Amino acid sequence: MDRAPVTQKGAEILKAELNELKTVTRPEIVQAIATAREHGDLKENAEYHAAREQQSFCEGRIQELESVLSTAQLIDVSSLNVEGRVVFGATVELEDLDTEETVTYQIVGDIEADIKLNKIAVSSPIARAMIGKEEGDVATVNAPAGIREYEIIDVKYI
Repeated sequence: MDRAPVTQKGAEILKAELNELKTVTRPEIVQAIATAREHGDLKENAEYHAAREQQSFCEGRIQELESVLSTAQLIDVSSLNVEGRVVFGATVELEDLDTEETVTYQIVGDIEADIKLNKIAVSSPIARAMIGKEEGDVATVNAPAGIREYEIIDVKYI
């Protein structure tokens, strides 16, 4: 069985989500189902069907989180001793050599990736191109839109 890498902070966030689902969301859904049952005929009861669908999603997410957390390989980024190399968990500032725009990404596990928070999965093309490189190196990314080149400006372990 593969052990998915997860940052220490990412694991804490996932545990908090799991706790929220078990202690708040699950009881709310059970109550919504009970209320919908009181309304009578379940075949044509939209509230009941919506609550059951919500319950199915919630239980699926609980199972997914429990599975990931039980097998995850927790990595404490702040304790890594890699001397400026880009590794899992590193926060990397990049400059696109074509547009001269800068962007900062943290390389995280697949389950905790969220582009809105500038967290990219270690399995993504840009992360794979950066792994092992150092400050000042150029990472060539074979992206779906074509080849892009990024200069690594700064590497942090936070």
